[in-house]
Amino acid sequence: MRFLPEIKLNPVNRRRWQRFVANRRGYWSLWLFLLLFTVSLGAELLVNDRPLLIAFQGKLFCPVLVSYAETDFGGEFATEADYRDPYLVDLIEQKNGWIVWPPIRYHYDTINYELEVPAPSPPSFANWLGTDDQGRDVVARLIYGFRVSVLFGLCLTFFGSLVGVAAGAVQGYYGGKIDLLGQRFMEIWSGLPVLYLLIILSSFVQPNFWWLLGIMLLFSWMSLVGVVRAEFLRGRNLDYVRAAKALGAGDLTIMFRHLLPNAVVATITFVPFILNASITTLTSLDFLGFGMPPGSPSLGELLAQGKANLHAPWLGLSAFFVLAVMLSLLVFIGEAVRDAFDPRRASGLGR
Repeated sequence: MRFLPEIKLNPVNRRRWQRFVANRRGYWSLWLFLLLFTVSLGAELLVNDRPLLIAFQGKLFCPVLVSYAETDFGGEFATEADYRDPYLVDLIEQKNGWIVWPPIRYHYDTINYELEVPAPSPPSFANWLGTDDQGRDVVARLIYGFRVSVLFGLCLTFFGSLVGVAAGAVQGYYGGKIDLLGQRFMEIWSGLPVLYLLIILSSFVQPNFWWLLGIMLLFSWMSLVGVVRAEFLRGRNLDYVRAAKALGAGDLTIMFRHLLPNAVVATITFVPFILNASITTLTSLDFLGFGMPPGSPSLGELLAQGKANLHAPWLGLSAFFVLAVMLSLLVFIGEAVRDAFDPRRASGLGR
């Protein structure tokens, strides 16, 4: 069964969508990736150490959204309530209250102090994929780490594509010295050792999500410059562009209205692969210890724990499986998008 969008498409885009749907592997990979990403966006409702709802003395509380003090449930302290504390649970149940918990009662930073064996503990009924070397639930860290990786990759891909398309458009449209100087600058800039710069900067600033995004953006924008530059170099001398110039259209109008749509078609096919590379970069930095701050949910950090704890294979295998599935889905989607925008495959629609 094929789910076609309800939006109206022009004939060209409709044929592209049909070619994309014809690639069954890429089509179903898109839906599976969207499903996993949507689930990860609502991780707080599925994987959390706070209840979804609490009924206490005729009132409803929503700890997953609002922080409450222990005194709100008859406790003695005005600090934030610890819902995993048996004392607090007994206070609620003694007043005929009830608690609705998420399916997994752990946050990514929740430490399980009731382990029967030293951490990292093997999979059990309480921890489906075991715990890491600090007693934190592996499933929770995988789900939150998946979300962080995808969001980081999407942000880096989006902003990097904007900068890369703009730089390639300027070089290709104006050519001459601007193009020459731009190409020489890219050759020098691409030769800088990115990893060494990150190591040096990490000694001055504590890395975080936005800091890493800004640093990686300085080097990731070059991946699309060559494609966009080639499209603008080819299209700036076409007849319709010359006609637009003769009619008095400005450079920005020609670049964004006439030339950019053709360049976007060429760049869209690279976006899934750039997203793939962005996620791999963050994972590599986390694995080496130069990525997200300590304690953050990270697939690379789980891989590093698996390397350091060979007697706990569930750590490395869990992170490897999640990464393998995520990157494979993105590759399949990228292949389907590439085939959809390839006019030479139009005759193979039925295959």
